[in-house]
Amino acid sequence: MAYKIASVRPGGLAARHGLRAGDAIELINGEPLIDQVDFEALTARSRVRLTVAKADGERREITIIKPREAALGLDMEPAFNEMKPMQCKNHCVFCFIDQMPPNMRKTLYVKDDDWRFSLMMGNYITLTNLSDDEFDRLIRRKASPLYISVHAMDPAVRVRMMLNPAAARLPERLDQLKEAGIRFNCQIVLCPGINDGPVLDDTLERLSGYLPNVQSVAVVPVGLTKFREHLPKLENFDADGALAVIRQAERWQAHFLEIAGTRFVFPSDEFYCRANVPLPDEEWYEGYPQIENGVGLLRQYEEALAARSRQGNAAGEHGAERKVTILCGTSVAPVMRQWIERYAPPGPQVTVQPVVNRFFGETITVSGLLTGQDLLQAAEACGADEIMIPANTLRSEGDLFLDDMPLTALTDRFRVTLIRGGASLYECLAAQEY
Repeated sequence: MAYKIASVRPGGLAARHGLRAGDAIELINGEPLIDQVDFEALTARSRVRLTVAKADGERREITIIKPREAALGLDMEPAFNEMKPMQCKNHCVFCFIDQMPPNMRKTLYVKDDDWRFSLMMGNYITLTNLSDDEFDRLIRRKASPLYISVHAMDPAVRVRMMLNPAAARLPERLDQLKEAGIRFNCQIVLCPGINDGPVLDDTLERLSGYLPNVQSVAVVPVGLTKFREHLPKLENFDADGALAVIRQAERWQAHFLEIAGTRFVFPSDEFYCRANVPLPDEEWYEGYPQIENGVGLLRQYEEALAARSRQGNAAGEHGAERKVTILCGTSVAPVMRQWIERYAPPGPQVTVQPVVNRFFGETITVSGLLTGQDLLQAAEACGADEIMIPANTLRSEGDLFLDDMPLTALTDRFRVTLIRGGASLYECLAAQEY
């Protein structure tokens, strides 16, 4: 299949070799194009051979010699860059999308499992929906690093969790990635009684065989909503269970520090909140390789607050007599109160109000899954002059909550502050996705 060139930059490599808008690229280095990943990988070489169907009907072979990674200086038509996500073929017992209520935004129900998005954006994938040909393309494109949802290395346990026979092929797939020199980070969604305890020990032991290609492992607790009527029964981690996971991880961290110079396995912040255990020091996180998985977010926030406190905050910036309430999820509320005690400047009266998630259920305790209606109800009861809400309760455009309630439903009714940066403690807090 040929893909048309939308524009050619004047004076660029493509223009100097006679390429024009409307020409269509059929092959690069003898390979057909499937998507943008192909284009970027194949044109990154120092010698690029294009098979081009010219706009006038002529078919030409054009060879471009250039520095590696240098751009050709052309843009493909928009349709070429719009990659349709590869769909997930699993039916994971813990899948959060399967626990969503009906009639929400369509985008909230999209189940993608796409290695290209893993490469470009750090999305976690399972490798269960790839044909051998597509997996071979992943290898040939040297897609590194990838982000892989492991859950369990035991094939039988992984199939039980994901309800997909293809899940059993993970060891084979990881062997191929290691042989190809591809690096990857991993995550484990931990479900009590299924892949914790001895199964987690087995998983970490087997993953150690992929060092140094495997770079880190995040362990996150399963999230359970109240919408599980027809789904397998699962349990949450209580305080004792969360503490057991932390201690188990600590034993493995000592082992990995000895054999590889890295802690390698990192429980998410939520385990520390549930167990009421102090967060580790910043150096423990080794540069936050799993920050997107909630590993180190709270420590990173506190470091930012401590730095801001050392610089000094303008006393009374929000009004010395004003009452400020910070709304947040129930799991982070105790930590947030400690922050206020340590770093709050003199002046306003600041309180932390944990918000119970009635929409998804009280077992969902993180701030990012609070809905507009839950925040609205909490705001009505707090009686504050100024209310702060976490930025990650809104979609990326900053206008809608998960339940499609607009932000204006709060701002029109209360003096709600949502600031993404600034000089005061409160602005710093509001800028974070706590």
